[in-house]
Amino acid sequence: MPIILLVEDNEMNRDMLSRRLTRRGHEVLMAVDGKQGVAIAQDQQPHLILMDMSLPVLDGWEATRQLKAMPKTQHIPIIALTAHAMAGDRQKCIEVGCDDYDTKPIDFNRLLTKIQALLTSPTP
Repeated sequence: MPIILLVEDNEMNRDMLSRRLTRRGHEVLMAVDGKQGVAIAQDQQPHLILMDMSLPVLDGWEATRQLKAMPKTQHIPIIALTAHAMAGDRQKCIEVGCDDYDTKPIDFNRLLTKIQALLTSPTP
């Protein structure tokens, strides 16, 4: 069963996404800020991380940088989740180490397609 770490500070988003992912057969771990997300990722080694970019304590940009800099977590695919849908935002997410990017409000089917693509692609 694929394990997904959802790093999201908004309780409604966390609840909705975790329930829908669980129904699709994923085990979902949750963190409410970037610092907690980094710690859980190191400890639990999820198969994929959904990273909100606007987080308290440690934002998603810095949390992603840290995860991609650590040998233990650098292989874990990260999908950035952000309400920022400006032209350069996708590129900024990729530059800090995200493997993909999706905008809020979440289109669950589109996100699921991206999750499946990353979970089935061979890891380098």
